[in-house]
Amino acid sequence: MARYVYDFTDGNKDLKELLGGKGANLAEMTRMGLPVPPGFTITTEACRAYLRTRAVPAGLFAEVQEHLLLVEMRMGKGLGDPQDPLLLSVRSGGKFSMPGMMETILDIGLTDSSVRGLAAQSGDERFAWDSYRRLIQMFGRTVFGVPGADFESELAAARAGAGAESDAELPVAQLQDLVEAYKKVFLAHTGRDFPQAPHEQLFLAITSVFRSWNAERAVLYRRQERIPQDLGTAVNVMAMVFGNRGPDSGTGVAFTRDPATGRRGAYGDYLSNAQGEDVVAGIRNTVGLRELAELDPRSYRRLLSVMERLEQRYRDLCDIEFTIERGKLWMLQTRVGKRTAAAAFVIAAQLVDEGTITLDEALQRVSGEQLAHLMFPSFDTSAAPAPLTTGVPASPGAAVGAIVFDSAHAAAADHPVILVRPETNPDDLPGMIAAQGILTSRGGKTSHAAVVARGMGKTCVCGAEELRIDLAAETVTVNGTVLHAGDVLSLDGTTGRVYPGAVPVHPSPVVRYFEGELSPANDPLLAAVQRLMTHADHVRRLGVHANADTGPDAARARRFGAGGVGLCRTEHMFLGERRELVERLILADDDTERDAALAALLPLQRADFVELFEAMDGLPVTVRLIDPPLHEFLPALEELTARVARAEALGRDPGRDAVLLTAVRRMHEANPMLGLRGVRLGLVVPGLFAMQVRAIAEAAALRVAAGGDPRPEIMVPLVGAVQELETVRAEAESVLHGIDGIPRIRIGTMIEVPRAALTAGEIAHAAEFFSFGTNDLTQMTWGFSRDDVEGAFFGRYLALGIFAVSPFETIDSGGVGELVRIAVERGRATRPDLTVGVCGEHGGDPASVRFFHRAGLDYVSCSPFRVPVARLEAGRAACTASTSDSR
Repeated sequence: MARYVYDFTDGNKDLKELLGGKGANLAEMTRMGLPVPPGFTITTEACRAYLRTRAVPAGLFAEVQEHLLLVEMRMGKGLGDPQDPLLLSVRSGGKFSMPGMMETILDIGLTDSSVRGLAAQSGDERFAWDSYRRLIQMFGRTVFGVPGADFESELAAARAGAGAESDAELPVAQLQDLVEAYKKVFLAHTGRDFPQAPHEQLFLAITSVFRSWNAERAVLYRRQERIPQDLGTAVNVMAMVFGNRGPDSGTGVAFTRDPATGRRGAYGDYLSNAQGEDVVAGIRNTVGLRELAELDPRSYRRLLSVMERLEQRYRDLCDIEFTIERGKLWMLQTRVGKRTAAAAFVIAAQLVDEGTITLDEALQRVSGEQLAHLMFPSFDTSAAPAPLTTGVPASPGAAVGAIVFDSAHAAAADHPVILVRPETNPDDLPGMIAAQGILTSRGGKTSHAAVVARGMGKTCVCGAEELRIDLAAETVTVNGTVLHAGDVLSLDGTTGRVYPGAVPVHPSPVVRYFEGELSPANDPLLAAVQRLMTHADHVRRLGVHANADTGPDAARARRFGAGGVGLCRTEHMFLGERRELVERLILADDDTERDAALAALLPLQRADFVELFEAMDGLPVTVRLIDPPLHEFLPALEELTARVARAEALGRDPGRDAVLLTAVRRMHEANPMLGLRGVRLGLVVPGLFAMQVRAIAEAAALRVAAGGDPRPEIMVPLVGAVQELETVRAEAESVLHGIDGIPRIRIGTMIEVPRAALTAGEIAHAAEFFSFGTNDLTQMTWGFSRDDVEGAFFGRYLALGIFAVSPFETIDSGGVGELVRIAVERGRATRPDLTVGVCGEHGGDPASVRFFHRAGLDYVSCSPFRVPVARLEAGRAACTASTSDSR
């Protein structure tokens, strides 16, 4: 029979797949001898079995009962004992941290009889009855889906009746009445009484945690964070310890370093006389962790000692949840802590300096997504108005948007929005994903809003206590100023300041560093970025080029570390004032008119290439010959038809519009993506490719004559058969042989047609290099027209789990990626020295860069802004050090 339950003494931190992150880390702390309440973990295998069959695995609850007896023995208490009851917490815990996305139930074991035993044993009636009403509320909402608002309504009525401003001020009699009111709410919604059998409570709670793996918010969070949907969650059952036992009790969350900046030291939040959920939910404002030193110096010193041991054990920033019960410290959870992008780089560099990790390991502690986030702009505070208020800077960044007060409006908005809430909860996740930033009036750096925002790289300001938010009226009042839904706010997640209106932004310091405008000296973040980027460049095998069509774009790419231009799109050189020359080419009635149009385009193209080769002197520049259909350079069919019809209706001569309309109709294609474009265009329009090849070669000759070192390469697009490439290559070589003073110019092709990938061995006879055009290759492999499908049904595909992520965002490794692997293998079998790269948008996507490294490509090419991201990811891909999960 399968084993489904592990005592905390049986596991360790390396069993995350089986015990989940929380269970594995509780086991590790137990092994370290830290004060962890007794408990056990139900494995992810049990959850997966339940999700497959919708039934609890055979023997599971018997196994739970065996381990429960061990907990009862260690605590000296029995579950449901009317004299001295053992109470339990039941918590979820997947392999990867998913804060607030699944369920937790506390105080399991309280009943009408055991609550009186708890009151007698603790000597605190109020504590006992408050714990009981919490259980009914949490159990009802979590296990049976009772609307939380119904419980909140009863709680508000109880506060009003007692004249109490907070829950903590409710006297015992009102709490007893509230328990009865809660039980009536439970009965009304479930059709049954609240369970009075403690073991039934436990088993129902375990089952509800299993079910919560597929809760809508959990599925959405996993999709956002790219966590596999089939992992399942573990369930952790632990003896309860209480932070709400009086002034010598409390609960908190601590970090071994600042998760926002990376600075060394103890950071976190503490709430006296409270349960742990009060801190995480953000429903009460906390005090800083250092205030615990004055409230309870002994526990504070003990906590610091535990924090130091945990950071040494995990060799990383640790996030710790703890409770103090009547002066005794208990550790409830630890994990490698989530952190901001800036903190990730700073902490990684610090740990290298401290000799804790190697530089290879440091690269695994940061990511391309985090670097991209650091390259976003921030506010220009010199142009900012006085802030409306200041809250807790929970997740840095600069966010500007219109106020919305609920998740649904944020998710539906077609413009940037700021989600404003008293506090957030897991149901707000869709709106948090959609919003530019999150603003709450309650909570601290460890509240739900803060933790989730940091994980997603969203700007967040929490605990802005001066805000008076009226959700019903959709207003927020601060210091006499009333703001309404739709008003614009600017959030500074680095300082916590909240500004009215749209504050101007200025470039990121990291971008200015890459531009050469700032020195990394005396700036911990820039110094960390420089150190890790330097190491990434040292270890990476994969080259990083840029997609650039102009000299300024190429120059910027070079400053950002590009090793060449992997894609120059020559069709971009035919726009603007040059469009008229393209029209002359299209409308030419004979060879003479066509040659004249090409001759007029030649010097313009040559000048473009001179500028590009100068900016990239000494580095390769891959020039793609014209790819899109020529009619894309003409006005749209609908526009021309309307103009001609309007002129004719008014009795006017439509003139040139009529000529253009005839040409557009003649060239119109039902599916231009699969029509006359790319290599086909060069074979059908005489002289077009030859003109471009001549412009490239003459530009290179001019640069050589000027003392430069141009390294052009000619890339033929959309080849599907080797005969196409052979024909174009023969024409190109004929042109090149007639021009003196040019460097060697290689000729290759884009692989963007599935047939080209499958016949790559043949094509390599005529190609000196391949570059994968993964956008078109993805469209043709899937049978998608990207412009049509992304708005039509991709959202539905993502919601159904057909896509974990859009195949246009991250390479489809099993389909398109397999074609890439086939083409690389067959191409190099023919030509061992074949250079292979990629120039589609995937070249700057972190996950795709890692795939291209494994597939054996020589380089990736991406937009200039993404070049540093690709460099970092190429370095990470080359390192084989064990990783530290910082999601």
